[in-house]
Amino acid sequence: MDLPAYADAQSLCRSLSERRGRPIFLHPLPPQNETQACGLWLETDEDDHIFFEQQTSLLHQDHILYHELGHMLCDHDMQGIAESDAAGYVFTDLGQGLIRRLLGRTNYTTRQEQEAEMIAGLLHARARNAAEPLSPGLLGGLESRLRF
Repeated sequence: MDLPAYADAQSLCRSLSERRGRPIFLHPLPPQNETQACGLWLETDEDDHIFFEQQTSLLHQDHILYHELGHMLCDHDMQGIAESDAAGYVFTDLGQGLIRRLLGRTNYTTRQEQEAEMIAGLLHARARNAAEPLSPGLLGGLESRLRF
């Protein structure tokens, strides 16, 4: 994937929003989260919304965002959730026609969840690598070519 440079999940969201030509809004999940999901990606016709668990560490919040971005980058669909049921799944005040895609992160038993989790790890590692300074000289040149 030809991804832009980023330092953390929020800056990657901003870059992907610009690249996709549609806003990505980040929202903390409500404290009484009845879905048991720690992250959700909601796609509408005009924009994307990523909901994340706020009662966890910043490192974990970033990982949740990377996971939901993994779903987005892989163009995953609403596995196991009928489109007609999507509006009532979490957002009871939204009409059925508004939601195009809703994916929740609750377990890792499906192929899509495993793919999104793998991508989350890769995105997180790439951000961590970009933040680490390169060694001087020849070693720095090798490090820059081995980073992804």
